[in-house]
Amino acid sequence: MYSVSVSHEFTAWHYLIGGDWGPENELNSHPYKVDVVLEGPGLDTHGYLVDIIAVEQALAAIDTRFAGNTLNELPEFGGLNPSVEYFARILWHFVAERIPTEPLAAMTIRVWEGENAWASYRREIRR
Repeated sequence: MYSVSVSHEFTAWHYLIGGDWGPENELNSHPYKVDVVLEGPGLDTHGYLVDIIAVEQALAAIDTRFAGNTLNELPEFGGLNPSVEYFARILWHFVAERIPTEPLAAMTIRVWEGENAWASYRREIRR
């Protein structure tokens, strides 16, 4: 199985709901880093698992949708606590809609919320 990873950094705002998380209950920003890890059993005729430029373009689209915004106000987070875990799942679908998935077998999105904490969401790609 081959793996390719591409990263992207941006800042977004949020506040946590439904519990007492101290300062996280107040509007605050995080410097997010997203790692996309793509997996597949084979390479194309050029020796690539995936076109890295296409992945970079999908990640750049994150800036338009999420960077500088308050996650709580976006429809993707409707009814959800904007945790880093949910953010990883939401970004998985966001990226999957924007990249060619042939011949990929799985994709993992790892979202870093600062330097010391991350959550990930991995899912097989079904055709």
